Formats: sequence, structure tokens, C-alpha cells
Amino acid sequence: FLQADIIVKSVIIILILASIYSWTIIVDKIIRINRLKKLDKDFDEIFWSGNSFEDLYETFNYNQHDPKSRIFCSAIDEWRKSNADSGTIEKGGINSLKERMFRSMQVTFNKESENIEKNITFLATAGSTAPFIGLFGTVWGIMNSFKSIAIAQNTNLAVVAPGIAEALFATALGLFVAIPAVVAYNKITSDLSKYFISLETFMDEFTTIFFRQLENK
Repeated sequence: FLQADIIVKSVIIILILASIYSWTIIVDKIIRINRLKKLDKDFDEIFWSGNSFEDLYETFNYNQHDPKSRIFCSAIDEWRKSNADSGTIEKGGINSLKERMFRSMQVTFNKESENIEKNITFLATAGSTAPFIGLFGTVWGIMNSFKSIAIAQNTNLAVVAPGIAEALFATALGLFVAIPAVVAYNKITSDLSKYFISLETFMDEFTTIFFRQLENK
């Protein structure tokens, strides 16, 4: 590395920084996904315990770390605003209320999903570009080898070895960055996709249960 020229050094430094940042994202997302799964399980246990929506709201309103709690509270907030404005919900206004509550939940869902998915695209970028960056370093190292041959007018291994070593190291480093990034990206996006589906399912189930109770009053 110390004997490499500025171009190869730059390639190696870029790949090392990309690897460090990729692993930072990977570890952060794995920890967060595990925490979200635990919060999701705790939420379901409380939500399906049979308590009233008002009691559930008082419980979940203090939990600002769980996306599902925020989605639930956003819907109840919209319902409370409608009650405060009109006093009672007329039969004809139920559909309008349902639309407003679902829209409120959808906005919260979008914000939460965007926050959870933050920086994940870097893994895809690193996975797709790191091999080519490494390949650039490889090509440059081989060019240096040919220059060394031309200058020394000697094909001895000692003349070409430094440039070839630079080339191989850049290639290996590019793969070292790309492979974990691609594997982690696929795993993380798969887990988050399942989690987001569970949130969307909850939104549908909650809407159905809430308005069934509202219509039966």
C-alpha cells in the first residue's frame, strides 16, 4: 500500500471506508430489526388483550419507539378530533372518518418506513459498485506493471510484482466490500418487507374492528 501510487491508494482508501460504513449500517439495521420484532410482539400481546381502544391509547401513547404504536395512536387521534368537532359521528360520516383515519395511519406508516429504511440503499450501491472500483484499481496496477517493464526493459518478476500485488489487493478488497453488502442488503430488505406487511395487515385489521364496534353502538 505504501509503495502504491496515488490512484491505487485512493481506490483502496475508498473501499476501506465503504466497508466500514457498510458494516456500520449492517450492524445498526440488524439490532434495530430485532428490537422492532420485540416491540411488535409486545404490542400484539397488549392490543389483543381485550382492553378498550381508549385504554390502549393511553398505554401506547407513551411508547414513541414502536411504529405500530404510532400508527395506532395517529388513528385514535384522528377519531378524537372528529368527536371533538362534531360531538357524535353520524352514520353517513363513518365512511369519511374511516378515510381520514386510514390516511392518517398511512402517513405515519410512510414516515416510519422511510426512517427505518434510511441508508439501506448504500448497501445496494456498495454491492454493485465496489467490484468495479476494485477492478479500476486492478487495471491501474497492471498498467503500472507494464510501465515498470518498459522502463526497466526487464520482464523479471521483481519488476512486475509490485504492480500485480496492487492489482490483486484492489480486486480482493472490492469483493470484500461487495459480498457482505449484497448478502446483508437482501436479508435486511426481506426482513423489513415482512415487518411492513405486518404493519399494513394491522392497519386493515384495526380499521375493520374499530368501525365494526362503532357501527354497533
